[in-house]
Amino acid sequence: MNDLPETLEQLSSRVDALEKRVHELEHFSAVLAHPATQSAAALLPPVAEVPSGDQVSGIFLVLGKAMLGIAGAYVLRALAEAGVMPRLLVAAIAIGYAIAWLVAASRTPGSQRFSGVLYAATSALILAPMVWELTMRFHVLSPGASAAVLGLLVVAATALSWRKEISSDFSVAFGAAALTALALSVVTHVMIAFLVLLLLMIAIGEYRCIHSGVQGTRMIVAAIADCAVWFLIVIYRNPASGRSDYPALGPAALVAPACFLFLITAASVVYKTAVLRRKITGFETVQSMVAFLLSMSSVLFLAPQVSVRIVGMICLLFAAACYAAAFRLFRGAPEPRNFHVFALWSAGLLLAGLLLSFPPAWAVALLALAAMGSAILAARMCCLTLECHGIIYLTAAALSCGLLEYSFQALAGTMPAAVASSILLVSGCALFCYGAAREREGEAWQQQALHLASALLAVCAASALAAQSTVRLLALRITPDVFHVALIRTLVLCAIALGLAFSGSRWQRPEMRRIAYAALGFLAIKLLFEDLRHGRLEFIAASIFLFALTLIGVPRLARPHRATFSG
Repeated sequence: MNDLPETLEQLSSRVDALEKRVHELEHFSAVLAHPATQSAAALLPPVAEVPSGDQVSGIFLVLGKAMLGIAGAYVLRALAEAGVMPRLLVAAIAIGYAIAWLVAASRTPGSQRFSGVLYAATSALILAPMVWELTMRFHVLSPGASAAVLGLLVVAATALSWRKEISSDFSVAFGAAALTALALSVVTHVMIAFLVLLLLMIAIGEYRCIHSGVQGTRMIVAAIADCAVWFLIVIYRNPASGRSDYPALGPAALVAPACFLFLITAASVVYKTAVLRRKITGFETVQSMVAFLLSMSSVLFLAPQVSVRIVGMICLLFAAACYAAAFRLFRGAPEPRNFHVFALWSAGLLLAGLLLSFPPAWAVALLALAAMGSAILAARMCCLTLECHGIIYLTAAALSCGLLEYSFQALAGTMPAAVASSILLVSGCALFCYGAAREREGEAWQQQALHLASALLAVCAASALAAQSTVRLLALRITPDVFHVALIRTLVLCAIALGLAFSGSRWQRPEMRRIAYAALGFLAIKLLFEDLRHGRLEFIAASIFLFALTLIGVPRLARPHRATFSG
């Protein structure tokens, strides 16, 4: 009984502890439940359906506003057609109305990209048809005034879209203005005013690309301007009697658009590549070539007082400039595209300049010398590009002088009676270019292709000259017949094949060995179509015997003997 108070006190303290524990557990559960509810509530809005519904309703709201804008444009058109208001006043209101939609597009925040694009499209859909109607149907605006109105739209869109983050929203406005200018230039027959507008748009696009890197609608506007310049060349190239409804223009006015197109494009490319050290893009490469061809075509077709030689001299000047830029500025740069593009332009310009500036014989000689110079510089500088240029010039010279045709006739056709001096010059240049090339085993396929091309030209020239010389020597003793010529050709080709196989193995020139095997294939075809058809039995037997010896000897001689022969 004495322990009872103590026992009761212990039980009471345990009950109090249990009650405290239960209270703490209940409070902790409530605390856990409350943050969980808050976090769940915080996670709900991004995946809830209410914002999605708001977004859809916002899209319909923007579409509704745009449709109201189109309706307003139809109201203005109805007023112009009904004559309720002066049509010039309607035109002014339409211009202000379209620019107001551009202002609305510029004020849309960056998060509402769709709204900005749609408002800019609404502006274009308001102004472009209105300008067309006022020009073609109501005859309120002259072609020059229509070009000025479109220019006002372009200037407004440029000023409002100068910020980089919203510039793409106005692409549809620029595209619509360019397309409308092209269409009106064709249907109104007044092309110069709209060409000035297109050139202005190209200049603005290039300026923005230089200073802010914004591409915008450069490709679309450039393509439209190219088409407009080409239409001008095609239309005004015809006689005046066939284009009586077009205004008469002088040569300077006809040539100026294409020249300014090339000037703007070339200045932009040179500044971006040479000064800003940017990599030239594929669009800039193609557009520069198109602009140059259009400018040269306009000079040749629309300015008859300018001779072809002047155009050739211009090409030579540009070739020198491109060579200087390629090898002084871009060679050795981390990005090789600029070097390759300018080097390719220089080769094409030099080729065109020589062919246009000089008579055919002089052009062939200069091309052959250019090939030799390129081969020498390529060997000294270890430059594959210059080696490729040498092959280009050599091939052009061979085609111009008729070396390939002469080689075929001398080896498989009617034997030529004489050989032109230009063919001899190009043949010697071909041998020199192949000899100057540093051919090695294990080269890349690009180098193999270059060496194969020069080797083929050299072998064809040497074989043809050898066959013709042998026939002419035989003609000093007897009058050669068809079977004599066939046997001589077989003998020469067999000797060439064996010599190529031995030289290729001795000097470690793999292209010689490849051409030796190609000569075997050509010999087989020649035996079938010439020797067996036109030869006599003893000559056919001699040709087959020579071919058999060559078949045996070429594989043996073509084996590399590095231990025996040191190249």
